[in-house]
Amino acid sequence: MGKKFPVSRKNKLKKVLQRVSFITLGAALMAVALEIFLVPNGVIDGGITGISIMFSKLFGLPLGIFLFLLNLPFLILGYKQIGKTFALSTLLGVVIMSIGTTLLHTVPALTPGEPLLGAIFGGVILGVGVGLVIRSGGSLDGTEIVAIIASEKTPFSVGEIVLFVNVFILGSAGFVFGWPNALYSMIAYYIAMKMIDITIEGLDQSKSVWIISDKYRDIGDALTDRLGRGVTYLEGEGGFTGESKKVIFVVITRLEEAKLKSIVEDWDPQAFVAIGNIHDVKGGRFKKKGIH
Repeated sequence: MGKKFPVSRKNKLKKVLQRVSFITLGAALMAVALEIFLVPNGVIDGGITGISIMFSKLFGLPLGIFLFLLNLPFLILGYKQIGKTFALSTLLGVVIMSIGTTLLHTVPALTPGEPLLGAIFGGVILGVGVGLVIRSGGSLDGTEIVAIIASEKTPFSVGEIVLFVNVFILGSAGFVFGWPNALYSMIAYYIAMKMIDITIEGLDQSKSVWIISDKYRDIGDALTDRLGRGVTYLEGEGGFTGESKKVIFVVITRLEEAKLKSIVEDWDPQAFVAIGNIHDVKGGRFKKKGIH
């Protein structure tokens, strides 16, 4: 049985509206980047988005159709792996992005015949859009979900799997749009990754979290119950007061950061939370427990 959490309906509604607003904005920005800058110049993005662009070119169908259909299976995986909030947030983002690309398809490109300019400005806008969605607890591409699952069964990290898949996809663009455009696509991808980094302040797939609060037991139970992560309680001592303190330590993925902050704030808005990037995680019990 899950616990009830001390958060008012007003605050909960405010958080939901804020999340929906940022996801909508982020997805809309990605649609602009794709239809106004990248696609008209034969420049693609990585992941499912890149595959969708190539399919749209090969089959002559609207990009939005492939963006929606190809991401659907990964929404189911995301629900099982990360949770309901993530799946719904991702669904909203994918729907907005798909509709946005359809509506913008007839809008003239701002950099026609200028693939380098398209790659630069498209990469910047796309990176900001994706960063806003990830920062709000969602995703616009199923590649990361697959990478998280695959990393549990292979010796490769999530970052290595995403990089491998995207290099393959961006390389394939050469057969569809020509090799110069494939190189422009790599430029756009690199710029987008840097902009995502700036937007969400850290791209590492795993994050270590330290939480200090008098309600450590409630927060720890909530993290296990709602996030599906095991926690460790460490003994600490206040440097000024000398009082004994309990410190919660937990390792999460960056896609779970928004939800963790929400859980901690629900129980103790004054809790001390420190989040650090981890290059990789091996061994121990980092594998997620089941969540409801």
